[in-house]
Amino acid sequence: MMALPMTDAPRALRDRLLFALIVTASTFLMGSSFVAGKVLLNQSFEPLMLVGWRFCLAAVATLPLVRLHNRSWRASLAPRHLRPRHFALIAVIGLVQTAAVMSLLFLAMQTVSASTAAILLFSNPVWVALGARLFHAQALKAMRIAGLAIGAGGVALAVGADLTHATTAHTWQGVSLGLAAALCWASATLIIKYNPVPMGTWAISFWQMLIGGLAVLAGATLAGEHWPVATTTEQWGWFVWLAIPASTGSFGLWFVALKRADAATTSGYLFLAPLFAALLSWEVLDVPLTVWQGLGGVLVGLSIWLINR
Repeated sequence: MMALPMTDAPRALRDRLLFALIVTASTFLMGSSFVAGKVLLNQSFEPLMLVGWRFCLAAVATLPLVRLHNRSWRASLAPRHLRPRHFALIAVIGLVQTAAVMSLLFLAMQTVSASTAAILLFSNPVWVALGARLFHAQALKAMRIAGLAIGAGGVALAVGADLTHATTAHTWQGVSLGLAAALCWASATLIIKYNPVPMGTWAISFWQMLIGGLAVLAGATLAGEHWPVATTTEQWGWFVWLAIPASTGSFGLWFVALKRADAATTSGYLFLAPLFAALLSWEVLDVPLTVWQGLGGVLVGLSIWLINR
């Protein structure tokens, strides 16, 4: 292989370091969302109401980024070339990827730890690979099959570690909800992959978060949930962190990382999110990180790397 010219080598190294910094910051913010959500759930915030307002605020925070992409609001948010089926597809993505995934996740975190919930959710690439094989006849090479098997084992270890602390029906329910959230995310990923929408990334993010957030708020109202009457400054701080840095910020940095490297390379870093969730849970929530849970997270990370190879 030809060596890079001296003038290009430092630039290439700088680009690699910048990419690593961006993707690490993105996954750190993703991981922090589990801890912030767990803190608020532990303080009597109701899950659906919390998710609904989180993504409504996150959608509003996305609007300046939509504006940067295109000076015209109409051209960005409602391009003339879109057809009714495109709007229907965006609505489906919002209901599946935001409303279903996040509602199920926060319901799960009522009974399982933040780190276990993160491992369950970020097993998503495993289910995407399996879904692509089952529903779209995408070939699975030996490395991907090995990745699927290792990923399933990692999830089992992480779940088993959580169940040893509290083997109750409620914990099993939380695990089931966490897996359902991962399956919904995988479904949304496949929908987007095989039904692309001709719209800017930030505009799609705005609509899917707004539609999903409003749908969850409607569900929360029907379920009789309420926002706490008295909210402290600290709680507002956690909520704003959850909605803006941990939602809009993490997505934004992730999109920047995707522009600097291919999707497979970038997705290989997803395993960092549950790692950060586990470390932050240990630091903020005083939740012990067991060896088996850590091994489960490592196996899920290895499976993501193998699948994306």
